[in-house]
Amino acid sequence: MSDLTLYLDLFSQPCRAVYIFAKANSIPFKHQEVLLFRGEQRKEDFGKVNPLRKLPALKDGDFTMGESTAILQYLANKYKTPDHWYPSDLQKRAHVDEYLSWHHTNTRPNGGRVFWVKGMTPYVLGHEAAPENVNPALSELNGTLTAIETKFLQDKPFFAGDEISIADLVAIVEIMQAIAFGVDVFEDKPKLSAWKQRVEEAIGADLFKETHESIIMCMKEYQSLPPELKEGYKTRLDWHIRGLPAPVQQV
Repeated sequence: MSDLTLYLDLFSQPCRAVYIFAKANSIPFKHQEVLLFRGEQRKEDFGKVNPLRKLPALKDGDFTMGESTAILQYLANKYKTPDHWYPSDLQKRAHVDEYLSWHHTNTRPNGGRVFWVKGMTPYVLGHEAAPENVNPALSELNGTLTAIETKFLQDKPFFAGDEISIADLVAIVEIMQAIAFGVDVFEDKPKLSAWKQRVEEAIGADLFKETHESIIMCMKEYQSLPPELKEGYKTRLDWHIRGLPAPVQQV
């Protein structure tokens, strides 16, 4: 039995990245589900694992940590996963680290804004999102995707060269949540679409499909949000609609 426990909610894009990486590399772990929509991250037991009350989190024996990027790097190093995931070549690794530094203020928030405005409006407000709210979010995400194509992908099969890395994995889970709500972000982007296909094949089609279908499965839980959570989500949704910086505690 593995000493490694991963605390995850597959509704969360950073959690999906960690889950896919562990599964794709046959890393043995116990999957401890922590449901964000129920506020389980605020329970005392989870606070002992990650006092910041954020997902994902990792417990390896007596060692604990949070932050998805750091967890991916830890798993790659500890389990000596194939070198392409987190390359030993200094410049290739620098390309991976470059994207992992950039995405926090670009792909992550812009993909998250589409998710909230397009995906969460029906569950929080009870009606479909208005185009005048969705279009600015899509425009920001489109700008991010253009930057990914021109800066990080360029003419390479993957961000760091000929093989997939954790940078590609982090990027795809952030982009795919828009797809889950009927937004074809790959339309008119053949280079990005071909990259997406290569990433899916490198991960494994079944694992890729299983993980991203979990978004829709999780959304069913939001049809019966507790009133106190729904009020909090209304505030968060309003931030995203207005294009303000997202609150610190974010799914």
